[in-house]
Parts: sequence; C-alpha cells; structure tokens
Amino acid sequence: MSKHKINPNNWIKLYSDYLFNYTITRVNDRETAQDLVSETFLAGLKSMVNFKGEASERTWLISILKRKIIDHYRKINSNKGKAEVRMSYNSDSESEGDWLEERVADPFDKTAEDKLENSELGEAIYDCLDKLPEKQANVFKMKTILGYDTETICNDLDITASNLWVIIHRARTALADCMQKNWM
Repeated sequence: MSKHKINPNNWIKLYSDYLFNYTITRVNDRETAQDLVSETFLAGLKSMVNFKGEASERTWLISILKRKIIDHYRKINSNKGKAEVRMSYNSDSESEGDWLEERVADPFDKTAEDKLENSELGEAIYDCLDKLPEKQANVFKMKTILGYDTETICNDLDITASNLWVIIHRARTALADCMQKNWM
C-alpha cells in the first residue's frame, strides 16, 4: 500500500456533492452523473494503492472522474457510427447486403506493430516535451495531458489567460517542429 494515506470512508461525505456537480454540468443527465460518480469511487477504491499523494484526494478523484466522463462520451460516439443500414457494395449476390461494419477494420484490434508504433510515438512526444523550456512544458502538460482548466492553470502558475494561450501556442509549434525532425 502507498505510504500516503487516503480515507475512502469519508469520500461520499466530503466529495460526492462536488463530484456530482462537476459531472452534471458535463453530461446534463442526473442518472448518468450519479453513475459516473459511483464508478469514480469504485475505480478509486480499486486503485487507491497507486495514490502517490502528489495531489489532494479530491484532485485525484477528479482526475479519475474526468477519465470516466471521457470514456462515457467515447462510448456514446462510438455507438452513433453503428447504424443498421444494409449496403450493397459488391456485385456478387453472396455479399450483397452485408453489414458495413463487417467490412470495416476494428480500430481496437491493435497489432503488435500498431502497439510498437504508438509506444515509439509516445516516447518521441515525451522526448520533445523534455526539450521545451520548463514553463512551456508544464503549461502544455497541465492543459493538454492532465486536462486542467484555464483558470486553475493561471492561478497555479500566476499567469494571465492570454499568456497561457501564447505559451500553449509556442509549445505546440515547438513540439510540431521537434516531432517533424525526430519522428517522421
């Protein structure tokens, strides 16, 4: 178990209202919001040994919740593309009317080559991030990777919102240049 102690016995009392209010503004459905908060608490219980104490319990739970919300929308959006429409795309009678989905590659069926390429891409991105000035790298990670909102980043780093977007733009430009030179 982690040397940093967290107390899940108090989570509902301390964080449920905050997490629910955070969620309801993003999903606009009471039942879905309640389900996502419950899933967050369950995921927190399952992964509490991984809690390093680098953030508060609430921030840690919010980061789990953000992933749950993203997964919720991914699931909704992936279901939208599965229309039940028969299409005739071959002239032979055997395959006429096959479901389109049967002909499309499964994006989740990753080969070893895909996994290696994604791993190499991740390493290249982090190598390029390490080459950025510290402030640019921190702002980029907070906004793009960790998903912090603009106000939080500005308050934490004592910068203005316009300064934040200038820093993000410069970081993206430098990362694009670095990636083009080192990975393409």
